[in-house]
Amino acid sequence: MDPRSDYDLANQHVAILGAGRSGLGAARLARQLGAVPVIFDEGDPVKLQKAVQAIADEGIEYRLGIEAAKTAVAERPFRLVVTSPGLDAGWPLPKAFTDAGVPLVGEIEFAWRPIKEVPTVAITGTNGKTTTTELMERMFNGCGHRTIACGNYGHALSEVAVSGETYDLLTVEISSFQLETITSFRPRVAVWLNFAPDHLDRYPDNEAYFAAKKRIFDYMTPNDVAIIRAGEPLGDLQPRVVTFTTEPEVEADFMLYHDRILFRGEKIARVSDLPLHERHNIENQMAALAAGWVMGLAFEDMLEALSGYEPARHRCELVSVVNGRSYINDSKATNLHALETCLRSQDAPVVLIAGGKEKGLDYSPFRSLITEKVTALVTIGEIADKLSALFSDLVPCRQAPSVVAAVEIATQLAAPRQSIVFSPGTSSFDMFSGYAERGNVFRDAVLSLPTPILN
Repeated sequence: MDPRSDYDLANQHVAILGAGRSGLGAARLARQLGAVPVIFDEGDPVKLQKAVQAIADEGIEYRLGIEAAKTAVAERPFRLVVTSPGLDAGWPLPKAFTDAGVPLVGEIEFAWRPIKEVPTVAITGTNGKTTTTELMERMFNGCGHRTIACGNYGHALSEVAVSGETYDLLTVEISSFQLETITSFRPRVAVWLNFAPDHLDRYPDNEAYFAAKKRIFDYMTPNDVAIIRAGEPLGDLQPRVVTFTTEPEVEADFMLYHDRILFRGEKIARVSDLPLHERHNIENQMAALAAGWVMGLAFEDMLEALSGYEPARHRCELVSVVNGRSYINDSKATNLHALETCLRSQDAPVVLIAGGKEKGLDYSPFRSLITEKVTALVTIGEIADKLSALFSDLVPCRQAPSVVAAVEIATQLAAPRQSIVFSPGTSSFDMFSGYAERGNVFRDAVLSLPTPILN
């Protein structure tokens, strides 16, 4: 790709907020566009050592700490400030620049403008984004349409913009955090998988979170296509709409009827033809097939390309069966909708390990599902006390100081032919760097149990 930009950045100073992957990618892109990038981060300098070394190796200037940012913005005129997805525009580091009148743009917007002529398929939703993004990447590439998974998953979009590679289309997972700062981002196809309460530690209420998500449609036109789960309360949209659902008696373009996938009333596949058979994953695959259809692919070719796909770790992943007990790693369940989806997919009685960061979520609607699916609960993290108090009148509850201890306690509580399910229902940042580290600790604890029968 030959990056070109709407911004005139030649010899201009550009502030890049965040020393992670997207920040470094944005700095490279800014430099390629003729700017002088400076990376800022207010994180722990010890934890940033590796990132800072990578920045220094590239000859890019960096400053650490909020005072360094305030000094820099007073010393030189910045043409633009580019923020990484995890930073709220109201936090002190971004405000050091915006209060000084520096225009702010998100990394997604900054990276998309130079490559906006490449058709973009953007995927959002509370759950299923990464699986659907992976499915689409495999499907498009398998059908001869070169693409790459990027954005909130895989490569940062700015890394793609500076790569020099040519793609037929971009497959972009995009989060509410990234959508907050778009000002012109316009996907050719936008996929809305679902919506459920989440991130109430970032947003004041569900309405604000929903509004951030819905920004994916803001700059789309009637020439574009929105692929949405039937029944989502999105109102009138500018793009053309294609719908999907597995809910019975709900009309949609893509529907599940017994074991058949229908497109506008015609069978295009059986569930057995799909690589993933859980109801939520059937919807993810419908969304992928819909995107492929919009881009002109044949269903037969798409199904062949999808065959053999296996989801990555930490998503309802069977880790092992030990002494007749199944251990399932669903560390990717960082919100209540994901926890609910996992529990509803379980056939055997469940000993549930849940808990983590306090995000202000309301777990009380889970009481009936806990009664239906769960025989015992082991709680961890900041919300361990809260969960135990809420459910202790329904099932035996135990608190654990760590994931390793939770596995040991759950093993004691579970009977043969029961499942021990690690589905936290919230994020991990009270104890871990992210859901992957948390899931790996669970996996290691399970694989360390004596007498494994199946790995």
